[in-house]
Amino acid sequence: MVTGGAGFLGSHVVSRLRSRGCKKIFAPRSREFDLVTIEGIKQAMSEGCPDIIIHLAARVGGIGANRANPGTFFYDNIMMGTQLMEEARLEGVEKVVVAGTICAYPKHTPVPFKEDALWDGHPEETNAPYGLAKKMLLVQSQAYRQQYGFNSIYLLPVNLYGPGDNFDPETSHGIPAIIKKCLDAIDEGKNEIVAWGTGKATREFLFVDDCAEAIILAAEQYNSSEPVNIGAGFEISIKDLVELIAKKTGYRGSVKWDTSKPDGQPRRSLDTSRATEAFGFTAKTPFEVGLEKTIEWYKSERSRRGHNVGQRGTATRFLT
Repeated sequence: MVTGGAGFLGSHVVSRLRSRGCKKIFAPRSREFDLVTIEGIKQAMSEGCPDIIIHLAARVGGIGANRANPGTFFYDNIMMGTQLMEEARLEGVEKVVVAGTICAYPKHTPVPFKEDALWDGHPEETNAPYGLAKKMLLVQSQAYRQQYGFNSIYLLPVNLYGPGDNFDPETSHGIPAIIKKCLDAIDEGKNEIVAWGTGKATREFLFVDDCAEAIILAAEQYNSSEPVNIGAGFEISIKDLVELIAKKTGYRGSVKWDTSKPDGQPRRSLDTSRATEAFGFTAKTPFEVGLEKTIEWYKSERSRRGHNVGQRGTATRFLT
């Protein structure tokens, strides 16, 4: 069972599972199974009868959505994850793979982030409720392994990007938001776009296909509750990112930085050595190559379906 299996990351995971010969894959959809409720989880477990669960479903969004909905982001994510793991334990599921979040790290974690630093401080304020809700699943995983011998693993994917991403300006993350702004400005003949913050913050980005491969490798080979970073092992400033996307999209106008908006966490870059040592994962897609694939996908979808392609139409969304 892949929760969130119809979403951005989940659809890539499901596709790779099928390519590996998995024939019985159940991806519960949020319109049929409300995984925030125990009733919805029980219904999904009854219908899917899973041996292995890959839990990717989440209530997610960018900085703006996190600031506007901290209670929702906390409640929905903690209820989905903790109740699902408990029900999996009760039903004798063989293994649960949990996708945590890089937002669980303390605000001023030394770069590169090492998994041992997870508890060295409080997460960055704008997404702390979301980050802490997801981090509780690590606590649960370790507690259940200690008390019940339950096999669950906890992965920490860095910021993802790629074809099929969310381009809704209300909820999207950095890369799709900037791509859309640049292409909208070109189409509308505007010579200025607005970006949040100062541009000084740094981020690390992982191509979605690479992340899907990491999750499957971990599901196949990793059996410890020690958390594992999933990333590409580099960082880029938001300013450099915006300039690169402008170049790749053909936008030649100026960028106005709205410094009244937050930068978020000052720096993000992961130490990915544990993933390499534990299950042989190393990111394969060069950043500019992945960026070009993402831009070309979005351009194609815009031509086919209009400028609102990839938009979810709500202030927050589930990755399902």
